[in-house]
Amino acid sequence: MKKVCIFGGTFNPPHIGHLIMANEVYHALDFAEVRFMPNSKPPHKESSNLVSSEHRLRMLELATGAFPYFQVESYEVEKGGVSYTFDTMMELQKREPHTQFSFLIGADMIAYLDKWAKIEELVKHVELVGVRRSGYDEHSKYPVTLIDSPLIDLSSTMLRNRIKDGKDVSMLIPEHVQAYIREEKLYE
Repeated sequence: MKKVCIFGGTFNPPHIGHLIMANEVYHALDFAEVRFMPNSKPPHKESSNLVSSEHRLRMLELATGAFPYFQVESYEVEKGGVSYTFDTMMELQKREPHTQFSFLIGADMIAYLDKWAKIEELVKHVELVGVRRSGYDEHSKYPVTLIDSPLIDLSSTMLRNRIKDGKDVSMLIPEHVQAYIREEKLYE
């Protein structure tokens, strides 16, 4: 059975922290691939600073293109509207019955698992993989496979603010993604 880890989020914009986290999970748990899946409309975040789904998909394609074990999953963008992890994962399992799916979450999300829709059902079907991060509580009543990863305290919000202020984001956002952001005048 093929092992695939889904890495969901807004990726607004994708940055090296996302790539490092996905890379560490890929190697630590021996996945066939890690799929970056941008949501159309996040259920738990305010989305006024969210660039279009098409831009976020394109930035992810640019960010992951050099890594054969990274893919971009467009299901939630194509579906549109708010998506919930349980519903998405059930649909992916239906589409790919010979794939064993896991779902990657950052340490910041572990504390909020009890607020997720259908979390009790989700953990029966999908392994949750968490990446340790200092300053966050990693304890949960739900099963989460924790892995270590190099720590980089980086957020898309901080990067959007830097871009808006005309400050340098090199080494924080892959160069192809930076070029796309400049070309499309995103986050200005």
